[in-house]
Amino acid sequence: QVQLVESGGGLAQPGGSLRLSCAASGFTFSSYVMSWARQAPIKGLEWVSGIYSDGSDTYYADSVKDRFTISRDNAKNTVYLQMNSLKPEDTAVYYCNARGVYWGQGTQVTVSS
Repeated sequence: QVQLVESGGGLAQPGGSLRLSCAASGFTFSSYVMSWARQAPIKGLEWVSGIYSDGSDTYYADSVKDRFTISRDNAKNTVYLQMNSLKPEDTAVYYCNARGVYWGQGTQVTVSS
């Protein structure tokens, strides 16, 4: 069956970094645009970043541009989100998804001193 499993979340200090991973199985990963979205407490779901199936193009929300980098390894069926210069407002549960159809269970990111 389809699975998306996120990892790499945790507690980081403001200005720090975290790298999220999302391991996919059960579908043809290399054919799907992959994205990251997040949901902060008492807020709606916010799209964060996306990457084309072959990695040729990437997209970012204005709130994370120049701080976050999305990448993928189709040989490992994994998509990554490198998060630098973290801010308290980046605190949220982060979800990876495949074209908005398949979703992971999420990983908590907390940015606090």
